[in-house]
Amino acid sequence: MTPTSTVHRVAPKGRGTHRSIASAMRAARDGDEIRIAPGEYVEQLLLDRAVRLLPEDGPEHAVRLLAASPGRPVLEAAAPGVRVEGLVLTGQDPALPTVLVSAGDLELERCEVSGGRIEAGGDASLTLTDCRVAGAELAAVHLNTTGPARLTRVVVEDVEGTGVVIGSRATAEATELTVRRVSGSGVRVRGAARAVLRECRVTGPGRSGVLVEDEASVAALDCRVTETAAEGVRVLGSSARPEDPADRESARGGVLLARCEILRTGTDGVAVSGTGDVLLRDCRVRDGSGPGVSADGESRAELVDCQVDRAHGSGLVARGAARLTAEGTSVTGSRANALLAGDRSEVRMATGDLTESSFSAVHACDDSRVTLTACRISSTPEHGIRATDRAGLTVEGGRITDCGLSGVRIDSAAEARMRGLSVVRGRAGITTESTGTVVLEECDVTDAERAGISCGTGTAPVLRDCRISGTGTAGLVIGERATPSVEGCTVRDAAGSGLVVGPGAEPRVRSVTVARTGKNSLFVGEKARGTFEDCVFAGAGSDGTAFPALHVSAGGAPVLRGCLVRDTEEDVALEKGARPVFDDCLSRDVKNPSLPTGADQSLAAAGSPGGDPRSTARETEAPPEDTIEDLLAELDGLAGLDRVKQDVSSLVKLMRMVRRREEMGLAPPPLSRHLVFTGNPGTGKTTVARLYGRILAAVGLLERGHLVEADRSALVGEYVGHTGPKTSRLFQQARGGVLFIDEAYSLTQYAGSNDFGQEAIATLLKLMEDHRDDVVVIVAGYLKEMEVFVRSNPGLASRFNRTLLFEDYGSAELVSIVEHQAAQHQYELAPDARESLTARFDAMPRDRGFGNGRTARQLFQAMTERQAYRIAELPDATESDVMTLRPEDIPQSP
Repeated sequence: MTPTSTVHRVAPKGRGTHRSIASAMRAARDGDEIRIAPGEYVEQLLLDRAVRLLPEDGPEHAVRLLAASPGRPVLEAAAPGVRVEGLVLTGQDPALPTVLVSAGDLELERCEVSGGRIEAGGDASLTLTDCRVAGAELAAVHLNTTGPARLTRVVVEDVEGTGVVIGSRATAEATELTVRRVSGSGVRVRGAARAVLRECRVTGPGRSGVLVEDEASVAALDCRVTETAAEGVRVLGSSARPEDPADRESARGGVLLARCEILRTGTDGVAVSGTGDVLLRDCRVRDGSGPGVSADGESRAELVDCQVDRAHGSGLVARGAARLTAEGTSVTGSRANALLAGDRSEVRMATGDLTESSFSAVHACDDSRVTLTACRISSTPEHGIRATDRAGLTVEGGRITDCGLSGVRIDSAAEARMRGLSVVRGRAGITTESTGTVVLEECDVTDAERAGISCGTGTAPVLRDCRISGTGTAGLVIGERATPSVEGCTVRDAAGSGLVVGPGAEPRVRSVTVARTGKNSLFVGEKARGTFEDCVFAGAGSDGTAFPALHVSAGGAPVLRGCLVRDTEEDVALEKGARPVFDDCLSRDVKNPSLPTGADQSLAAAGSPGGDPRSTARETEAPPEDTIEDLLAELDGLAGLDRVKQDVSSLVKLMRMVRRREEMGLAPPPLSRHLVFTGNPGTGKTTVARLYGRILAAVGLLERGHLVEADRSALVGEYVGHTGPKTSRLFQQARGGVLFIDEAYSLTQYAGSNDFGQEAIATLLKLMEDHRDDVVVIVAGYLKEMEVFVRSNPGLASRFNRTLLFEDYGSAELVSIVEHQAAQHQYELAPDARESLTARFDAMPRDRGFGNGRTARQLFQAMTERQAYRIAELPDATESDVMTLRPEDIPQSP
C-alpha cells in the first residue's frame, strides 16, 4: 500500500464494512486494498481499477467467491495492477472462464480456481503464483493474449481437456508448473506463441505431455513428462528455435528441451513432424511404448548428450524428408532398432552408443542417408548396421561388437563408405551383397564366428587397408561372379581359408598379406579369374593339417604377379583344368615347393581333358626394391609435414652411417630406431610410418619393411594369460618390418584388476629387447598423452627417446590435398574455387578434433556430390562442366 491508499473492508455484517465485494470496488480507487472477511460471496466482479483483494483474517482460502450466473465469470480483470491473493474462486460452468483477464494485467497469488478456466485475451498479461486450478473443461489455463504471462508453482489437475493452452502471440514463462489428471494434452503451445517451461511436471495426460503447433516456440528446461497416453512431446510445426534462457546457448529451431526427462509414454517419447524443429540437450527418454525420438515430414531433430532407454519401438526414427542428428547420445534396450532411417531422411550421429536393441542396431532403408562417426554399437541379436534398398551409409571410425548376425550388412542397391571401423565378435564381420558402390577403408574385423568380410554374388566393393583376424571360417570371401578391388589388406588367423574366391569371380587383389590360416591361404573356385599382385601367403594349414597355400579349382585362371608363399608344407595345388599364371612368384621355407625358390624350377599344371599341357614358371628376380631416392621423393611429395620430412631425412643419414659401419665390421653407435609420433588425427602419421619401414628396408636395416598396425584391442587380452600370447603374435607378424601402435597411451589409461595394459607393455619391451634388430616400433597419439605414456615406464623412456611432431595442416596444404584428390579422380578446380577453399579452411576451428587430411578428403567428396546435383540441372552439360568443381560446390556448414 501507498501512504494515500485506502483499505475497504467487506463482511456480511458489521459497521463500516461493505456487504459485497462489488460495493467495495465501486468505492475503491487505484492503489486501494479490499480486505474480505471469511465467508462465501456470490459475485460477478469487474475489476476495472488497480486494486488488491485479499482475506481480512482467518485461514487462507476461507474467502470463497461463487459465480452469480452460469454464463459469467466470477472475476474479470480489465485494468493494470490488479492483484488477488488467497481467495477461492468457483465458477458454475466448467467450459467457461471462472477468471477472465480482458485487458490490463492480473496477479493471482495463493488462489484456488475451480468450476471453469482462467483465460487471458487481448493484450492482457497474467501472473499466477502458488495457485491451483481444477475441475475445468476444454482447458484449465488458456492464454490467448499478445501480452506476457508468468506461472510459478501452479498446480493444474482434474481437467476434461488440456491443462494449459498458450496461443496467439503470447509470451509465457512457467516455473514449477504441475499438470496431472487431464484428459487432453498437458501443455499446448500454438499460433506464434513463445513459452519457457522450467522445472515443470506433466503426469498422466490423456494425450501428449507437451504439444507444439503452428509457428510456436518452446524452451523446456529441467522438466519431466511421465505416463502419457500419447507422445511425451509432440511437435507439429515450429519457427525459429529459441535460446536457452538458463545458459544463453543459442540454438536453431522451434523447440528446445534441456535436461528434461520423458518417461513411460504411450507412444513416442518425442515426435516431430511437419516442419517441426527440436533440439534435445542432455535429456533422458525412457520406457516409452513407441519410438524414443521420431522425426517425420520435413522436420528436424537434434540430440546432444541424451539417453534413450528401453523404447518399445525403435530408439531413434527418421522418416519422410526429416533430418535427425545426434551427438554424444546413447540408445539402449530398444525393442526394435536403435536407429531406423527410411524414406528420404538424413541421419547424422557422432560419438553415440547403440546397445542391446532387439533388431539391427542401425537400419537404413529406402533412399535414406545415414552418417555415423565414432559410434559404438554392441549386443544385438541381428546386424550391427544394415543398409538396404537404395540407402546411403557413411561410417567414419567406431566399433561394433557382439552381433548375432553380421556386424555390417549392405544389400540390395545400398551404397556404403566405411573408414576406420572396427568389428569385433559376431556371426559375421562385414557382409556386402549390394550392387551399389561399397568402399571399405582401414576397417578391422576380429573374432567373427564365420567369415570376416564377404563380397556377395555379382558385387564389386572396394577394400583398402582392411585387417581381418581370428575368423571362425574364412577371412575374406569373394562371392560368385564378384569383381571387388582389394588392396593393402591383411588376413590372419582364420580357422578356414584366408581368401576364398568363388566360381566365376574376377577380383583385383594387390599387396594383400594372408598369414596363419587353418586351411588354404588362397582358394580359387571353379572358372574364377582375377589378378593377385605383390601378395604374401604365409603359414597355410597352421592348425597342423597339411593344406597347400594356394588351391586353384578346375577352370580357374588367376594371374599372380610378384607374390610370395612361405612357411607352409606345400605352396600350390591345382585341380584338373586349372590354368593359373605365375609371374615373378617365389616360395620360401616351403617343404614341397612348386614355385621357384631360387633355383630353376617349373610348375606342372594338372592335366586337362584335351591332353597334358604343362604350365611353367620361370625363375625371375624379386621385384626391384625401392631406392632411398625414390622413397625420399615420395616423402617430399606429401602435403605439409616440413618438420617431419626434415627429421626423417636426418634419420636416413644416421641409418646410412650405421649400415656403412656394419659393412666395415665396426660396432654401430647406440641409436634407437623406435619412434614416437605425436599429433592430431589425419596428419599423415600412418603414411609416414609406412614410408619409414620401406626406408629402413631400402637401407638394409629391416628385412621387409612392411607395416603392421595395432591398437589397444589388438594387444590386450580379456582374461588372465591372454595378453602375453596376443601381444607376442602381433609382434611376430611385424618381424622384419614396423609395428605401429596408435593411441598407445590407452595401454596405461585404465586401472583395475581386470586391465592387462601393463602386461602388454612388459611383453612388448621384452620382445623389443630380444629382437632389437628385427622390428621397429612406432607409438602414436596426441602430444600430451604420449608424453605421459613414455614417462610412465622407464623401459619405454629408454627405448622411445625420439619424437616426431606432426603439425596440423595449414589451409594451403589442405587445398593441395583436395587438388590431389581431384586429380586422382579426374576433376579440376576452378581458380576461384581454390580461393573459396582456402577461405573455407581458414574458417574451420583447429581444435583437438580437427580431422586435417581426412577433413580435406571428406570435403572433396562433399564437393563432388554437390557438383553432381548441380550438373544434373544443366540440360546440356559439357565435359568441362562435368570435370570442374566450382565455389558453389563447396559446402559452407561444418
